[in-house]
Amino acid sequence: MWVKLCCLLLYFLALFVLARVFEAVAWYESGFLATQLVDPVALSFRKLRTILECRGLGHAGLPEKKDVRELVEKSGDLMEGELYSALKEEEASESVSSTNFSGEMHFYELVEDTKDGIWLVQVIANDRSPLVGKVHWEKMVKKVSRFGIRTGTFNCSSDPRYCKRRGWLKSTLIMSVPQTSTSKGKVMLKEYSGRRIEVEHIFKWITAHAASRIKTIYNSEHLKEEWNKSDQYRVKIYLFANLDQPPAFFSALSVKFTGRVEFIFVNVENWDNKSYMAEIGIYKTPSYILRTPEGIYRYGNNTGEFISLRAMDSFLRSLQPEVNDLFVLSLVLVNLMAWMDLFITQGATIKRFVVLISTLGTYNSLLIISWLPVLGFLQLPYLDSFYEYSLKLFRYSNTTTLASWVRADWMFYSSHPALFLSTYLGHGLLIDYFEKKRRRNNNADEVNANNLEWLSSLWDWYTSYLFHPIASFQHFPFDSDWDEDPDLFLERLAFPDLWLHPLIPTDYIKNLPMWRFKCLSAHSDEEMLETLLDSESDSDSENKEVFSSDKEASEDDELSTFHRCSKAERRCGAEPCPCANRYCHPEPCGRKARPYGSCSSAGDVEPDWSAWPPEMLHCTECVVCLENFASGCLLMGLPCGHVFHQNCIVMWLAGGRHCCPVCRWASYKKKQPYTHPQPLSSDPPS
Repeated sequence: MWVKLCCLLLYFLALFVLARVFEAVAWYESGFLATQLVDPVALSFRKLRTILECRGLGHAGLPEKKDVRELVEKSGDLMEGELYSALKEEEASESVSSTNFSGEMHFYELVEDTKDGIWLVQVIANDRSPLVGKVHWEKMVKKVSRFGIRTGTFNCSSDPRYCKRRGWLKSTLIMSVPQTSTSKGKVMLKEYSGRRIEVEHIFKWITAHAASRIKTIYNSEHLKEEWNKSDQYRVKIYLFANLDQPPAFFSALSVKFTGRVEFIFVNVENWDNKSYMAEIGIYKTPSYILRTPEGIYRYGNNTGEFISLRAMDSFLRSLQPEVNDLFVLSLVLVNLMAWMDLFITQGATIKRFVVLISTLGTYNSLLIISWLPVLGFLQLPYLDSFYEYSLKLFRYSNTTTLASWVRADWMFYSSHPALFLSTYLGHGLLIDYFEKKRRRNNNADEVNANNLEWLSSLWDWYTSYLFHPIASFQHFPFDSDWDEDPDLFLERLAFPDLWLHPLIPTDYIKNLPMWRFKCLSAHSDEEMLETLLDSESDSDSENKEVFSSDKEASEDDELSTFHRCSKAERRCGAEPCPCANRYCHPEPCGRKARPYGSCSSAGDVEPDWSAWPPEMLHCTECVVCLENFASGCLLMGLPCGHVFHQNCIVMWLAGGRHCCPVCRWASYKKKQPYTHPQPLSSDPPS
């Protein structure tokens, strides 16, 4: 997961750098930046009208270019970025969908139960024509959709009883607006009563009703009282302008942020004394001032802070987010991180998509599960102070220059989804290239595996899971410090050897210790034989009395050793080993072995035990091939401590016998290291 997170952060950094490159290219080609102010005098009448439509100001009675230019100047400063966005939005003639209501319940769920938006619904009475024609209605839908106003059509023929109960006996227009200034308040329905059916008049009626929800200040005394008042709203945004009513985007945002941000319109058209405005730091109009407990922030001075609905909406969301905003953000980030698995995973194409689906399901499930306790904690009254401190941190961090760049980049890439997807795909292909190059050196079979091979291995794993679920759930290598493994015993009880053996990965074999067998000095066969006979005779003479007293105990030990060896030979299902003793003592099961310190390699030399790993048991022959270790041969040890020829034990393990040929300990499980006992002269012979 951390690898995916690092890749995602690297991708965001690449997007940030790419946006700065685009700005530099635009400045080099055109000579201006997105934050550069535009003089409205130099714009054409069509461009000025486009700016007014995006801001939501009516211009039906303004035929002259001078009047339109003055209205643009009164509504706020114009930047190059806003002009480019407005022209691009006008050129993109995308059809906006409108809802067709099927009945009373559908209308109630979408219109009356939605308390944070504005609806415009055209009601068509029985056997009547609509109030607004099809062509004008399409223009109206496109015009109001810029400000987040949703539209729909209710045909009374689908539910005539509901129309009679509402009094909709003729075709009309219905507007739904939240009635109170609290979040999730009541909704009131207003009916259009005008005689003129033109789009501009209907839009003026909509903006007038939306602006009625905004608190309006007409004199300095009222402004002073409102500025010094402390109420439930922690964040307030003021519009100081010389306008009859606030722009439509400002009114639409007041509905969208109901209960979070208070919108106040200060009409300075007929003010003679503006001294108090200078006292609070307002020196020019129009001005958009954000007042928070931390201070005053002037909107429009940083990158991407345009006088438009989309720009101010992203600005206010970053300052005063809802829990739903944070959840959607986390959902997008988690899914972007999960999709990185498509490029990080190597191998067959089907394998990539199977891993991707598994990762998407896992990450989204964990996200939803982790959000449930968060939502529960936020409902506790004791966390109000924590909530306030969190919002304060948001306000501090999102009023910086870096945050304005991030918001500007978000608006840019969200308006160009093809660029966003192509950069994400390119970033993923680069990750795939470097990951494939890294893994090709380690495991070429995994990288070059085709779909059929991977499906075959998946089917083998699935069938192994059906027959041996306990072994299928083991992780290899299994890091355990237990001296005994109870799962192995339970597995053998539940699944006898008559069943198919589970498929165990052989990746652990390459992690087993390997070293070269080395010798120190040479001895002849006669000297080795005399040493062996002298050692046995001395041991017999010294312990004659002890042996007679402990004869009964020795017989019991031999019997138990015999039973252990017999069980070990039957446990793995392979051919019986010549030495099934657990620690390679001088007396193996059914056969005499050479004692420790002897070496029967070519030349009969003394082994160099210092070259052996400390956890390995000392022995001089391989019980798989029954050959002595030759000087310079390659040895391999198992976790239990027994040592074999490297070729012999690899063939043994690769054949499906994942256990030690001597003690039958699982070859993929760790064991406590064996400490070599110090030989004592008083010990009785075993």
